[in-house]
Amino acid sequence: MTDPLSEIITLLRPRAVFAKGISGAGRWGVRYSDFGEPSFSSVLEGACRLAVDGEAPLTLAAGDFVLLPVTPGFVLSSLEPGAPRHIDPKRAPAPVDEVRHGRQTGAPDVRLLGGWFVFDSPDAALLVSLLPRLIHVRGAGRLAALTAMLREEAQSEKSGRDLVLSRLVEVLLIEALR
Repeated sequence: MTDPLSEIITLLRPRAVFAKGISGAGRWGVRYSDFGEPSFSSVLEGACRLAVDGEAPLTLAAGDFVLLPVTPGFVLSSLEPGAPRHIDPKRAPAPVDEVRHGRQTGAPDVRLLGGWFVFDSPDAALLVSLLPRLIHVRGAGRLAALTAMLREEAQSEKSGRDLVLSRLVEVLLIEALR
């Protein structure tokens, strides 16, 4: 018996590219330009707001997971947002350490793990059009664990790294779409 979900993910051929820690404190906001690649985020602690262009704003809390199969522009902010600072993800250098928004000292109000990847399929645009534009899962412990493993592997230099990252992204997609 065939499994359509597994077949779509196999056809998409996801490949992990980048993962990072994100935190924020105080009043803050960042506006990311349209990126176009798939991205994900898992809220580890605290809460924040996500306003994806064309979608109703969401309040994200610890345990939440978000997948954007084709990342449009969005605003990520504290629950009481400040004026958003613009970031062009296509031009901004990839940070090595955790990205901190808002107040730079003291404990963060929110901590997330996020990242992005690519689909290596020549038919990716067609296949991605079959997926929801925004996937938000509450209480996603397994997705948080997968995101943490993705970040750890992305930061390592171990042999087999790229293969492990690809498999972790496949499992992440399956879990998010279940």
